[in-house]
Amino acid sequence: MTHHHHHHGSQSSSGHDHQKPLSFNEKIAKLLEHWIDHNNSHRDNYLSWADKAEEETLSQAASLLKEAALASDTVTEKLEAALKTIKS
Repeated sequence: MTHHHHHHGSQSSSGHDHQKPLSFNEKIAKLLEHWIDHNNSHRDNYLSWADKAEEETLSQAASLLKEAALASDTVTEKLEAALKTIKS
């Protein structure tokens, strides 16, 4: 399975050039929201594959994937905290 990372340029969400560019705070908030969603997607994949690894009696791999999911939770908490400081 291939996973593609899409990088967003400086265009506005509508793609029209005549709109006012986003402020730095708006840009970083959008990035943080994207990273949170993206990180949560990875976390879900880690847990899914941990279950599959357990089914194949790969308990050590499953355990490490679960640890990776927990580490992702920690990253998400930091990203959410950063976003909160910008939006407050």
